[in-house]
Amino acid sequence: MQKEWKDLYDAAKKVQNGREVSERIYAGGVAAAIESKSGRIYVGVSVDTSCTLGICAERNAMFNMLTNGESEIRRVIAIMPDGKTAAPCGACREFMTQLMPGHYQNIEIMLDYEKGKVATLGDLTPEWWI
Repeated sequence: MQKEWKDLYDAAKKVQNGREVSERIYAGGVAAAIESKSGRIYVGVSVDTSCTLGICAERNAMFNMLTNGESEIRRVIAIMPDGKTAAPCGACREFMTQLMPGHYQNIEIMLDYEKGKVATLGDLTPEWWI
C-alpha cells in the first residue's frame, strides 16, 4: 500500500471511535480522511441523528479542510464501522464536484483498502448534471 493511503487510513481510524453522544445522536460510525492539494490531512466522522441534521464523515472532513483555508482535494478515504473502506455517497460526491467543478474528475477515492483498489471521482461520476 502506498504511504499516502496508509497515512490517510491511519488518520481516519484514529478518530473513528463510534459512540453514542446522546439518545438521539451517534458519532464516529464512519470516519474519513481527506488529503488536500497541499498534502495536509483533514479528518471527520459521521454524525447520525434521529432527524436529518446529521453529516457524513467525508463532508465533515471537507468542512474541516474548508475551515482551515483549503479547498482542493487529492485523495479521499472513508472507513466503515467494520473497518473496510467504501466510496463516498452521492451527496458527498456532489459536494466534491461543486467544490472543484473544473477538475473534480482527478480526485482519488479509495474503494477497497485491503485490495488497494482506487478509482477517481471521474470514474464514479463521469458526467456531472450541471
